[in-house]
Amino acid sequence: MAASEGGIAMIIGAHSIIYSTSPDADRAFLRDVLKLTKVDVGDGWLIFGLPPAEVAVHPSNENDVHEFYLMCDDAEAFIAEMRKRNIACGPVQNQGWGLLTQVRLPGGGRLGVYQPRHARPKAMSAGRAVKKPAKRARKAKRPPTRTPQRTRLARR
Repeated sequence: MAASEGGIAMIIGAHSIIYSTSPDADRAFLRDVLKLTKVDVGDGWLIFGLPPAEVAVHPSNENDVHEFYLMCDDAEAFIAEMRKRNIACGPVQNQGWGLLTQVRLPGGGRLGVYQPRHARPKAMSAGRAVKKPAKRARKAKRPPTRTPQRTRLARR
């Protein structure tokens, strides 16, 4: 994230939540299959690291249909910076795991922003997967070239 005009980066990361009826199985998938970095913040509660992420805004008939948090180094400084831009924020709430506020989005919804107080996992970089070296194939007669059929993907 680029630094603000004052030279301070306002957003330092994001914290997303996956709700699950089988959290242990989903945590095992993230840990064992996707090989995400992790940190145990207590009692086996895992927080997983992610590579850089994107966010998109999609049209909706209602607001507040999300649970997504941006993170900052200093919640009070974040609120002060938003105030300079005439952007409303809620009061800081000490949740134990962090200092939470909400910023009001231009469309009327609210987005949580917090200063984490919990341990954070080591950051991952994009493209972390290890590629296996390609096996050398014996030279063989190439099959005739086929033109793949193009499929139009449905918009989401």
